Amino acid sequence: MEANRRQFALLGAILVVLAVVLFWQSTRREATPEEFSAAMSQPAPEAAGPSAQARPRPAAPDQIPAVNLAGLGRGQPEPSDTGRDPFRFESAPATGRRGGTTGPGAGAPPPQPVMPAVPQEPPGPPPVPLKFIGFAKQGEGRLYAVLRDERGVYYGAEGDVVEGRYRILRVAADAIEVSYVDGRGRTIIPLSGGRP
Repeated sequence: MEANRRQFALLGAILVVLAVVLFWQSTRREATPEEFSAAMSQPAPEAAGPSAQARPRPAAPDQIPAVNLAGLGRGQPEPSDTGRDPFRFESAPATGRRGGTTGPGAGAPPPQPVMPAVPQEPPGPPPVPLKFIGFAKQGEGRLYAVLRDERGVYYGAEGDVVEGRYRILRVAADAIEVSYVDGRGRTIIPLSGGRP
């Protein structure tokens, strides 16, 4: 019961503060742009005190320089080509009084030979990790290679796909030829006899 009274008292205080803020916002009037500009254009009243009187005002110029109206009608000279490339980080050659370049090798720098870009070949496929550990013959027919890697042992004859990635191209008694299914990475694996 006591907690409800405290909550109602707190709610009443919040509502009173909100009502006061809303009333203050509604009675406050902002200056219109016209009133603001009129107030800014009025001269500031002289401040009383010695500091305001001692401050000097900026002096007006005695004579305003004349404008050369004839010079305004003349055309401007066209910009000349200085030979500087704004997209390269080089400084422009130093010029003397007569417009000539100074320093050793006065003149345009010799053109740099442009080396043709050598196309880089894409990296080949990784080597085939299979080991040829033996072979088996099925009756009088096909010769099967016995292969292994760190995951298991596989069997396959010529033309078979092993582990879904490698194709056996040739099986002999001392070596096999294997490539990836797409034909890349063709390699010959000698018979290791189970040695790693």
